[in-house]
Amino acid sequence: VNQILLLLLVLTVCAILYNKVHQLPSALKNETVDLESPEEMEEEIPVVICAAAGRMGATIAAISSIYSNTEANVLFYIVGLKTTIPHIRKWIENSKLKEIKFKVVEFNPMVLKGKIRQDASRPELLQPLNFVRFYLPLLIQKHEKVIYLDDDIIVQGDIQELYDTKLAPGHAAAFSDDCDLPSTHEMVRSVGMQNTYMGFLDYRRQTIRDLGISPSTCSFNPGVIVANMTEWKHQRITKQLEKWMQRNVEENLYSSTLGGGVATSPMLIVFHGKYSAINPMWHVRHLGWSPDTRYSEHFLQEAKLLHWNGRYKPWDYPSVHTDLWETWFIPDPSGKFKLTRPDS
Repeated sequence: VNQILLLLLVLTVCAILYNKVHQLPSALKNETVDLESPEEMEEEIPVVICAAAGRMGATIAAISSIYSNTEANVLFYIVGLKTTIPHIRKWIENSKLKEIKFKVVEFNPMVLKGKIRQDASRPELLQPLNFVRFYLPLLIQKHEKVIYLDDDIIVQGDIQELYDTKLAPGHAAAFSDDCDLPSTHEMVRSVGMQNTYMGFLDYRRQTIRDLGISPSTCSFNPGVIVANMTEWKHQRITKQLEKWMQRNVEENLYSSTLGGGVATSPMLIVFHGKYSAINPMWHVRHLGWSPDTRYSEHFLQEAKLLHWNGRYKPWDYPSVHTDLWETWFIPDPSGKFKLTRPDS
């Protein structure tokens, strides 16, 4: 009997020691998982936006609106020329935006040499940073999916929603159609805008007619882009865009009428029939086309993203719905950028 009891005691001790030894690595593993911060596990959302001389206040307001309306892990890629980068960096670091995650990227305008046809009617559209969207994979290396935004926008929704836009297989980008909202149709009619390919491409040219694209095809606006970098590189989108820029220099293919599609036109050609759709409330545009025509306040409150594309910018005068833009504007600590207002 004593031997049996002794054997049971030895077996019990061995079982206890076995459990302790084999549970230790598991406990350590759990501690390691717990120590990882939620931010490290959260997906990073890269947002590309330009900082052009004379309109950096736009960049600041756009970033401020995005940062203030999301809990997502946003990384801002702020693209500028060598001469403008110090100003935008100082503005961010000396304001409440100092908490954002950002990288400043220098754009070399020499990549555009010989690819832009001069157009005296809209010289502001020839600025090098207007073409940054053509070169996204060269500027942004490590991300599969990227958001590109023009600087004259305000984001009122959670940028995570825009990032979650689904791209169909084989599509390198998603855009908003210019025919997608009844409210914007009314705006288009009231100020005589073009929202078809006819407003951007010169159909008198045989090269354009040979594309086989109907002039009544609805155009899209590349001021807001959700892009798949793998597909972009695989399809050599940048090379295709550069090809059409070069052909325009040689043949004058782009209309210089109201559409003003210096940067838009090559994208309309390259992406025709090969892009996914962005929710139209994530790109409510035309706020800058007229100093008199306004959207309803209810419609603007529902909008996730507002775009002042056109001549009349919200930091200048005259312009409309400036109160919505100024909500997110942060004054320039250096005093170089100032708003233009009737009493200024």
